[in-house]
Amino acid sequence: MKNKLVIVGSGETAELAYEYFTQDSDCEVVAFSVEKAYLNNKTLFGLPVIPFEDIEKLYDPSKYKLFIAVSSTELNRIRTRLYLEAKRKGYQLASYVSSRAFVWRNVEIGENCFIFENNTLQYHAKIGNNVILWSGNHIGHRSIIGDNCFIASQVTISGFCEVGENCFIGVNASLVNNIKIAKDCIIGAGSVVLSDTFEGLVYVGNPAHPLPNRTSFQTLNVKAETPPTATLAEEKMLSSVIAKPIEH
Repeated sequence: MKNKLVIVGSGETAELAYEYFTQDSDCEVVAFSVEKAYLNNKTLFGLPVIPFEDIEKLYDPSKYKLFIAVSSTELNRIRTRLYLEAKRKGYQLASYVSSRAFVWRNVEIGENCFIFENNTLQYHAKIGNNVILWSGNHIGHRSIIGDNCFIASQVTISGFCEVGENCFIGVNASLVNNIKIAKDCIIGAGSVVLSDTFEGLVYVGNPAHPLPNRTSFQTLNVKAETPPTATLAEEKMLSSVIAKPIEH
């Protein structure tokens, strides 16, 4: 018997989730749900769209699972807020792993994850909760992806790396082995990261360097939250990096 699933969201990510869960999982999507402020349509794909605020009254948490189908908006904060609210309501969160992904036998994958086709997850890799891995990424052996991250397509994360929570890693970025990406970082498309990063900054280029005077919170419009602050040692190092022109 298939698991009954309600998808939270009604945008492109929700439509993709519906397609993949329907065609390639043991879940049957029975409804969609959005917050009342975004309830513009009563149906999607012939299924009801209901207010998220009232979801537990209509779909018993003991009988239905949820999937939060929201992209990286506000550095993953919207998806995370809805995920935590779903947990508070008593729901189990489903994860989707494509049948066309390569996942080694001892890989750990959390809840409310979405792992598209052609991802490679190597020996003892660990994926946290509420993580999206778009298609074609490589997660190296013993690397850890923290909660609430969004990793776009064709990203290479080498072995023994650690990506902190809430990060966004853009298309075709590469991380060398044995480095740590601090939480709340944005790694720009095509960037090559050769060393550890500082919390809440935006890194671009090859080799990757932080953008001056711009945090990840500013870049993705994170609201109602205290932006990260660098330690004195970090500020010194950053000022020395930023003061130097980038060589091409």
